[in-house]
Amino acid sequence: MNRRRPAGRTFDPRHDDRRRTFPQLAPREAPDGRFAGTWWGNAWVDALEGTALDAARLARGKAYAGRGHVDAITVTPGRVVAYVHGTRPRPYRTEIRMRTLGDDGWESFLDEVAARPEHIAALLDKDVPHALEAVAGLLPAPGDLIPDCSCPDDGFPCKHAAALCYQAARLLDEDPFVLLLMRGRGEQEILAALTRRNAARSAAEAGSAAPALATVPARAVLGPPQDDAVRRPLPRLPDPLPVPPRPGRPPAYPPDPAAPDPLVLDLLATEAAARAHAFLVTGEDTVATLTPWQDAVRLAAAHPGSGLTASTRALYRDLGHALDRTPTDLARAVAAWRQGGLAGLGVLEEPWDPPAGPFDRARPALLAADLPSFRPWRNRLSTRSLQLRFGRDGLWYGYESDADREDWWPRGTPDADPVGALTDLLGG
Repeated sequence: MNRRRPAGRTFDPRHDDRRRTFPQLAPREAPDGRFAGTWWGNAWVDALEGTALDAARLARGKAYAGRGHVDAITVTPGRVVAYVHGTRPRPYRTEIRMRTLGDDGWESFLDEVAARPEHIAALLDKDVPHALEAVAGLLPAPGDLIPDCSCPDDGFPCKHAAALCYQAARLLDEDPFVLLLMRGRGEQEILAALTRRNAARSAAEAGSAAPALATVPARAVLGPPQDDAVRRPLPRLPDPLPVPPRPGRPPAYPPDPAAPDPLVLDLLATEAAARAHAFLVTGEDTVATLTPWQDAVRLAAAHPGSGLTASTRALYRDLGHALDRTPTDLARAVAAWRQGGLAGLGVLEEPWDPPAGPFDRARPALLAADLPSFRPWRNRLSTRSLQLRFGRDGLWYGYESDADREDWWPRGTPDADPVGALTDLLGG
């Protein structure tokens, strides 16, 4: 199933997207009996089926949904409404109600999403990470969905409400923001809130005071001429500034109809800073040897933010599309690049067989430090949710995944000591 996100929209406070109407879904057979193809879509169905009092009504509702008896579906906070055709000529007004999240619940959800770039990338790619399953009660549990219908059947649920529930699961499959709207907030409001969090974090990182620069007063060098006999020596110029540990971030370019595209200006400034920094450090053009994919990852990693703004989402989408990769692929590669540069990207993408030595000594060292027991595979040591990868540069790189998901994301700082790398990962 392709859940790629359409072209992103910027947040417009004049537009309220907390009411969305979806056209009638085409009839569809479900050979395996499951209308949902995603784990969160099935969680929605399970929530209603878990409290259903009559399996026969559920079966008829599933048949109604499969034959396309559900008209256009309207979703607003806490409510899903549609007209459902039954045996009578006039359709019934049917709805599913659910509790919306309070402010505290939304704060918990937004904090969790903003804290990890991979969660943002997953949502933008129409995926819901398992780590968000228990956050703020996002997904419905049995009893959370309350059906109501204008038909005379007092079943819980009636077949019309069951049909609506099954068809709504198809909407959730295609766009998880529909579930978030059901819980109380529209897509633009959520993305705006995440953008504010990202901007605040970036400002905090950039706001640390820089050390005072050594200077020479201009009057000491360019003061009035003196008699040659008493000419004082010119002061010594300050030492060259040290090379910064990484390229700086460019300024923000506000959109202006008369100005170039702010994303283009941002990329040009970022590219210039990265290239200049590389020349200062190595004296070489490190970009010339990169493959198109490596260069795309480098460009995305140098871009401020993590895919929240419309411009950054467009960058991830366009770079990924040009190289036949998804935004999630690019976001994972960006995380690896930010963790360890080109070497970190190689650790992400290239399993290899290390020689005996540091790799073989890693497992006993971890056990001696009372850390989890890891299973080895090539250059990787793994538990259900933690992983250490041994790079060709002799460093250990930390990775993390939801338990038993094999969905590994770079985390922490590389370390020559596996115990140090894992301690940093657990501490982060």
